[in-house]
Amino acid sequence: MLTTEEEKFIRYWSENREIEKKSFRQFLKGLSSGLMIGIAIVSLLAIGWYTRANMEANSWSSPFVFLIALAITAVFMAFFYRNYQWEQKEQQYLELLAKKKKAEAAESMQQSIPESGQ
Repeated sequence: MLTTEEEKFIRYWSENREIEKKSFRQFLKGLSSGLMIGIAIVSLLAIGWYTRANMEANSWSSPFVFLIALAITAVFMAFFYRNYQWEQKEQQYLELLAKKKKAEAAESMQQSIPESGQ
């Protein structure tokens, strides 16, 4: 038997699964995490943690390439995060549906078996 929270999730996800797949809000969450990775990389370069990387970052063409690479990383993280979150919810939905069908099948089988004392 499913809990009320699980029933609510099944109802919500069956109604909103296509909307969530194209949600811009999830994309923004992933974009912010990608930008945080970029900020961490820039801060490591700023403190001179790795001398060779610092020399490469200070070359004449590197700032443009570096900014493009950071933007690509942020967009990739945003896309990956959105798809990952959707897949997690879809997996939970399918598992709950299977659990619900199994419980209903067990219940109907139990009702169809006549009681042995009567």
